[in-house]
Amino acid sequence: MPVTFRDVLPFDDAFLYKLYATTRAEEMEMTGWNAVQREAFLKMQFEAQRMHYAEHYSRADHKIILVDGKPAGRIMVERSDKEIIGVDIALLPEYRSGGIGSAIIKDLLDEAVREGKPFKIQVEKFNRALRLYMRLGFSLTGESATHYQMEWKGREDGRDEGGGMRDE
Repeated sequence: MPVTFRDVLPFDDAFLYKLYATTRAEEMEMTGWNAVQREAFLKMQFEAQRMHYAEHYSRADHKIILVDGKPAGRIMVERSDKEIIGVDIALLPEYRSGGIGSAIIKDLLDEAVREGKPFKIQVEKFNRALRLYMRLGFSLTGESATHYQMEWKGREDGRDEGGGMRDE
């Protein structure tokens, strides 16, 4: 199952919206809203996220994650002289829990080690990936009502040196 990346292109908007909606599906189930209300809310939130990212992470690399050549997710990473920020990493449900996200994160951690920079993320408090980040040795650096800010500073976490694109 080869994992590759390509730049986001204008025709990816429909895919990116679909992906975004899947990341909010569990939350939407709890609202009691009908399909029209959910769709309106999700479209509004998708656009708000897009504007937020454009304003705050204008230099981020924005890529489509491909598995066997098919769009499976997206990754946004902003790199500066002092840090690497994982702005957004998301996979479609059928690609979650198969080691793909773990391998991508581990590759970013390897990059952080090579560059001598911390790797920072912000994760929603109910996101299942939180367990992965804790297992990899991220530490909590802050918190809002809905998110944790986390940072990984190096190999002190004891993970293996292999990293790389592999399934667990």
